Amino acid sequence: MKILVTGSTGLVGSSLVPFLLTGGHDVIRLVRRAPTNDSEIQWEPDTGKIDLKDVGDLDAAVHLAGESIADRWSRKKKSKIRDSRIQGTQLLASAVAQLENQRTVFVSASAIGFYGNRGNEVLTEESRPGNDFLSSVCQSWENATQPLEEKEIRTVHLRFGVILSPKGGALAKMLPAFQLGQGANLGSGRQYMSWIGISDAVGAIYHAIMTKELRGPVNVVGPNPVTNADFTKTMGRVLKRPTVVPGILGKLTTLILFGDMATALLFTSQRVTPDKLVGTGYQFRHADLELALRHVLGRQTG
Repeated sequence: MKILVTGSTGLVGSSLVPFLLTGGHDVIRLVRRAPTNDSEIQWEPDTGKIDLKDVGDLDAAVHLAGESIADRWSRKKKSKIRDSRIQGTQLLASAVAQLENQRTVFVSASAIGFYGNRGNEVLTEESRPGNDFLSSVCQSWENATQPLEEKEIRTVHLRFGVILSPKGGALAKMLPAFQLGQGANLGSGRQYMSWIGISDAVGAIYHAIMTKELRGPVNVVGPNPVTNADFTKTMGRVLKRPTVVPGILGKLTTLILFGDMATALLFTSQRVTPDKLVGTGYQFRHADLELALRHVLGRQTG
């Protein structure tokens, strides 16, 4: 298969591309810098520059590019988070919609931030959206693929949960404190965290490409969400390090350090289930949090 990928150097893309190449697929990377080989095409989402005329028959486009959300949010940062997702998706969707080959499937990243802060409510792909900043971004992000839907091109929105990888994202941010024996609950610890191992994040993308009946929003989370308190205990057990008295990383301190990002990502409760993945036969490599953490951190049992 010929597969176009944006965000190929990001947390998920850097694992997806080798996976696809190992499987014998032809991978074309959309990059912002000048191309260095024939498998790269330059695009500029900020200026609307993209040219896919030399791509030929494309089987799939996987859109993962977007400004990182794992840093303190200034007003400028929030603008970049929104614009990079909406403008980039609109540009790529319009370009793919104009290709002569209409069998292409378009797989676009989204996030469980779509649902907002929902406490203990069990959330499926049919649940209503939230009303905070990230929810607004996710709704506009998914709506940006409208040019594809007008052409009846199969489109899948992958609503990723917290991706577990020591290379980046939330786990990489939390890891140093846990390694020092200073890991602790964030706030009350009662908020739900819906996670996905990096290998299953990649597996879900491939499943979306290959499963023709899959379209629309798909929750990319493990089948067993946990509370932050349970996550803290599990991390301590996996790393064989103590965790400190709950609250040492209290809400006030965390808000001072991380601002709005803390409220949106660290204290928000999202109990999300992967109904569509399970319903279409996806087999999780790591359905249990402890096994997933041991895998990505290289920590064996015992």
